[in-house]
Amino acid sequence: MGTSYEKDVVAWANEQAALLRAGKFSALDIEHIAEEIEDVGKSEQRELASRMAVLLAHLLKWQYQPERRGSSWPRTIKEQRRAIEVTLRKTPSLKSSLRDSDWLVSAWADAISKAVAETDLEDVFPEVCPWSTEQVLDPGFLPG
Repeated sequence: MGTSYEKDVVAWANEQAALLRAGKFSALDIEHIAEEIEDVGKSEQRELASRMAVLLAHLLKWQYQPERRGSSWPRTIKEQRRAIEVTLRKTPSLKSSLRDSDWLVSAWADAISKAVAETDLEDVFPEVCPWSTEQVLDPGFLPG
């Protein structure tokens, strides 16, 4: 076998791809290939959660700091909604995350952390997201 997975994952991946294309299946590092395939899905889930947290944090800032609203906040809200829509269109299986209460609780907690860090407001944000997922993703929705 060539480059080890632990030593250089990029070189390893290129070698594994070449082995697959050449039909040399017995030479494949099956265990690490399986891990990498699973990681692709996890990476997509992390990206969706990150975008949702940014979107929620900006909706919180919009509601709780109306005096600081600027043109960048609506742009960020619009961009996150667009990116989430594209992600869900390209990876429809991720839509189930939007119905997963644990996933939503985690995204909300991340959003609260971001909003607190960006506003220095503490103990003002609700413990539970006050908006439905449909509202959050609705291009016409802004709280307050």
